[in-house]
Order: sequence, then C-alpha cells, then structure tokens
Amino acid sequence: MEIKIRKATTQDLPSVFEMVKALALYEKAPEEVKTTLQDYINDFETEIYDVLVADKDGEVIGIALYFLTFSTWKGRMMFLEDFVVKDEYRGIGIGKFLFDSLIEQAQALGCKLMKWQVLDWNEPAINFYNKYGATYEKEWWNCKINV
Repeated sequence: MEIKIRKATTQDLPSVFEMVKALALYEKAPEEVKTTLQDYINDFETEIYDVLVADKDGEVIGIALYFLTFSTWKGRMMFLEDFVVKDEYRGIGIGKFLFDSLIEQAQALGCKLMKWQVLDWNEPAINFYNKYGATYEKEWWNCKINV
C-alpha cells in the first residue's frame, strides 16, 4: 500500500470536514460541530489553518489539521487541532507516518513547540502519544468561552 503525505488542497476539504465530523462522533460530541464546509474553505483560503493529509490513491485517509501560534515563553508554536486516521487504516503505521511528517513540518516552519489536546479516556491516542514522549500538562486547565 502506497501512502503519500502531502499538504491539503481546497479539493480535499470535503474529505477533511467529513473526517472532523467523524472524530466528533468518536469523541461523543457530534452536536458540537458548528462549522460548515464553506467555513473550512474560507479559512483555508485565508491561511487560518493548514492540513497535512495521508493520501492513498487519491483518497484522504488521514488528516493533521494545524495552525501556527506564538508562545511567549518558547516562540513560534504549532497547535494540532485535529489528528485522525480512518478506522479501517488504523494500526498499520499510517498515524505514525502522518505524525512524523507533522513534526517535520513544524521543524521546517521554525516551531519550537507543538501542542495538542487529548481526551483523558482516549487510551489508544494516549498510548500513541506516549511513544513520542509527550508531556501531559495536568496542572493547566483548558478555558473557553463562546463569543
């Protein structure tokens, strides 16, 4: 099986959006997805975010959706918003290939830090991130407001 990791194009966004909705379902929060495909297109075209995709014969089977931000302590930082591989392609190394490519992308962009969130009950994801020596900042609380 030949898998290619590449930057997403506008044509990939319907697949990206569907994978995000599938992830929301897995995370038991499908009703929380308030964005539309048009939101994805608009914000992609204005470079609010970017996506690496795992491509198998033209089919998007994995995504790493990220954006750049700034840490006042570390400098340029990448935030990984969503990372998902389709169910039928899990456990065969595609996630590792995609995540390794994302780390390379962060380094190429001059990032000093990469952050993301993981649900405390998502043991498969936690086990995956543990292989990378991830640090879990349990003393910091996530905060948000709807505006």
